[in-house]
Amino acid sequence: MSSYQQYIDLFNAQRALIDEHAAPVLNAQREAAAEVLQRVGLSRPKDYTHVDPEALLAADYSLNLSRYAVPTDRSDLFTCAVPELSTSVHYLVNEQLVSHSREGDDGVFSGSLREFALRYPDIAARYYNRLAMHDEAPYDVRTQSTNVTAHRPLGEAALNTLLCQDGFVLYVPDGVVVERPIQLISLLRAVEDFMACQRILIIMGEGAKASVLICDHASQLRDCKLLSLQVTEIFCAPYSSLDFYELEEHHADCRRLSSVYVEQHEGSSAAVGQYALTAGQTRNRVFIDLLGHDADTHLYGLCIADRDQQVDNITYIRHRAPKCHSDELFKYVLDEEARGSFVGRILVQEGADKTDAHQTDRNLILTPQCHMVARPELEIYADDVKCSHGATTGQLDPVALFYMRTRGIPEAEARLLLMFAFMGDVIDGIRIDPLKDRLKHLVEKRFRGELTQCRTCAIKK
Repeated sequence: MSSYQQYIDLFNAQRALIDEHAAPVLNAQREAAAEVLQRVGLSRPKDYTHVDPEALLAADYSLNLSRYAVPTDRSDLFTCAVPELSTSVHYLVNEQLVSHSREGDDGVFSGSLREFALRYPDIAARYYNRLAMHDEAPYDVRTQSTNVTAHRPLGEAALNTLLCQDGFVLYVPDGVVVERPIQLISLLRAVEDFMACQRILIIMGEGAKASVLICDHASQLRDCKLLSLQVTEIFCAPYSSLDFYELEEHHADCRRLSSVYVEQHEGSSAAVGQYALTAGQTRNRVFIDLLGHDADTHLYGLCIADRDQQVDNITYIRHRAPKCHSDELFKYVLDEEARGSFVGRILVQEGADKTDAHQTDRNLILTPQCHMVARPELEIYADDVKCSHGATTGQLDPVALFYMRTRGIPEAEARLLLMFAFMGDVIDGIRIDPLKDRLKHLVEKRFRGELTQCRTCAIKK
């Protein structure tokens, strides 16, 4: 039996309980999700990826369908602050928001997805699950319809939709500028094998502007496995601007299946950053659709892995309108027996003339036991475009290492300096200066083998 069947059986047996603790907008999507999951199943690793969702979901995870309150004291449990950066903070333990929702006089809502869907059902229905049920696989635009709704859905997103009862939402009305970044501190915490179905929805109105920082952590109370099944949908209306950054700091027994969907319209600007500082088994997927002319997107990724950690990053940027720009940069540093993969595709559809798209993947391998797979892809069906893609994988430059040692720098320190310099440009892509400085600090501590959480980011067991 496929691993997803147990969840379909659970849904059929507990449908009333699942619906009771959700909202009608979320409940309305479940039958379609069950049909999709039954028909499509879960994605499986190819010869160029490592993490197998089917295997990860085969374990007998517990779920909190009754929405029992997680005992927490935020002041005692954790803090996560970025020096010199004032943020509006929300707290998520597993998939439960343990902080109050906020709605300002300007109409900005940040907080519980369930509460938002009950209060504003028309807005929630317009956006919830509109992107997540789309095809994850590239398709041939010469023979298939370019209508997004016709694509084959993604199994992991369907499973999340099947079981999702709540989540986090940020809604920014037209013309509103959110001055303080929104910070969501997400903590996995359980005493037995547990799966959290996390859902995030971000809606940017026309001309709106905001920044979102997500800090993913885990607290292992006992010897148990934790799985985060996360789906994020982002809508950028014309001429809106969004910075979306996600920092992953999990332990070795954590599994993460994350899918991020971004829809951009004319003149919009989005910066998306995926930074994996520590992980167990992680599979990140990012899908970006540029639907309107002059849309601009920046996609950055960073991965540091050692021991037997596995990190896959799968990206798909689709240019569907003229004069759009995309810039994509991913970097890996692998040590010991870590395994990583980058599978990135840029598709320039017919009619997307004057596209400017660039994709780069660079990787450092520190031991012969590491394994890295890079698969950049570029597919163009338009004229008058400027596009490039490429990947490099290698070791630290022995000439640079020798030069630094001749200047009296110990070998271990020289290696650290070279690795840190290697990550410089992907960190510089962050458009929030205090966060950029904090990530530099965390990357340096990670390379030194020190505790990855900074002094202002302590998670207590």
